[in-house]
Amino acid sequence: MVVNPYNRTMVGATETPTLDAIPLRVRGCCQPVAPRIPGPDAEECAAVFRALGDRTRLQMIHMLAEATEPVCVCDFTAAFDLGQPTISHHLAKLRDARLITSTRRGIWTFHQLNPAMSPAAREVVALLH
Repeated sequence: MVVNPYNRTMVGATETPTLDAIPLRVRGCCQPVAPRIPGPDAEECAAVFRALGDRTRLQMIHMLAEATEPVCVCDFTAAFDLGQPTISHHLAKLRDARLITSTRRGIWTFHQLNPAMSPAAREVVALLH
């Protein structure tokens, strides 16, 4: 007779095959993990990473971090092969994430890193330069 490896019964045996119970996996038994990031902090970090998830916006934040004065939208338009409406769209995303502030001077808008940026966001920006 041949032993069936799945249920350890003999093929051709007259008794009813029985299945061994599969032990339940205990959750969290292998390695302790750090506690989850608190809800508001996790949402803030996710918003920062979403805003920086585009290479143009990432470059803009890098340029603003290196700038000694606020940067005009016309300077960004010259630095990228993009039109002014697209540049303004990217700046709006950065503003919505509270990474930058904007001030108007006549017809021009100037942008700088938000001085009231959260410490977590500031750490992420510091990694870029």
